[in-house]
Amino acid sequence: RRPFFAFFVPFPKQFSLRRPAVLESMAALWYPYAVFLCKGDDSVTKLRDKRLFLLDMDGTIYIGDRLFDGVPEFLRHVRAMGGRYLFLTNNSSRGVEGYMEKLRRMGIETTRDDYLTSVDATVRYLRETLPGKTCYVFGTDSFLSQLGRAGIPVPRDREQAEVLLCGFDTELTFQKLEDACILLNRGVPFVATNPDWVCPTWYGSVPDCGSVCRMLTTATGREPTVIGKPQPEMALLAMERTGFSPEQTVLLGDRLYTDIACGVNAGIDTVFVLSGEGTMADIDTYQIHPTWVYPDIGTLYRKLEETV
Repeated sequence: RRPFFAFFVPFPKQFSLRRPAVLESMAALWYPYAVFLCKGDDSVTKLRDKRLFLLDMDGTIYIGDRLFDGVPEFLRHVRAMGGRYLFLTNNSSRGVEGYMEKLRRMGIETTRDDYLTSVDATVRYLRETLPGKTCYVFGTDSFLSQLGRAGIPVPRDREQAEVLLCGFDTELTFQKLEDACILLNRGVPFVATNPDWVCPTWYGSVPDCGSVCRMLTTATGREPTVIGKPQPEMALLAMERTGFSPEQTVLLGDRLYTDIACGVNAGIDTVFVLSGEGTMADIDTYQIHPTWVYPDIGTLYRKLEETV
C-alpha cells in the first residue's frame, strides 16, 4: 500500500537525516508536520490495536551508546496497553547477553526472551537446510560462540569447513577475506546473516555484512543466500513464538531495504523511522512503501499518547 502523505514540509538540504541530534531538534520544531500518515483506515489510531511491536535496534532505538528520547516511555506504553515488544536485529556481532547489558547501561531492563536476532534465524536455516555441515565463520568471536552453543559445528580451520557463513564482522582481517575467497572458489555454500550495507554509529556509518559480501562477490562471482531481514522469517518466527496474528503486529525500523521490506514480505504493517540510515528519498529509490513514517520513536510515542 502506497502511503498518502497528509502533511509534508521539505527538510532543508543542509541538514542530514542521518544525524539524530539534528533530526530530533527538527522534529521538535516541526511536529506534527513531520508526521506522515496513510489514508483511509490506515491512520494512527490503527496503531492502538497493535499488540506485538517488532523493534529494530541500531538506528531505531539508539545509535552507538546513545538511547533515543522517548524509548523508555514507548516501551512502558506498549506494556501498559497489554502488548509485547521484541527487539529484532540483523547485527550478529554480539550475543543477546551483550544487547541486554548495553540496554541495561541505558536504563532499559530486558530478558533473553525480549530478543530475536539474525543468528536465531540463521541457526534454524542451517539446521533445516545444511544439517551437520561445518561452517567457517566470517564474523566475531561472539558470533562463533553463539553458533557453537546452538550446536552448529564451527571449526576455525578453513580446511575443515563445508559452508562459508558471513555476519557483521567488527574483527575483520585480511586473512578472513582470503580464507573466504578460497572457500568460495571451491564452491562451498555461501550464507550471510543479513544484507545491510552499513551499520550506523555516532560518527556516521561502517561497512556491514552486505558491503563485505559484495566485496567477496566482486572477487569470486559468488552470491550469498541471505537469512535475516528483509526475508520474512524473523517476523514470522516472532509471531510464531508469541502467538500474535499479523493484524496485531507492527515492525519498526530505520531501513527500507531490510526492516520495512521484512514487514512487507511477512504481510504486517510497518513504521519507517528517520532516526538512522534511511531517508524519505529511499521510498522512491527502493519502491518499498511503509504503512507509517515518523522522524523517530519519540514522535511516534507522543502521537500514540494523543490518541488515548
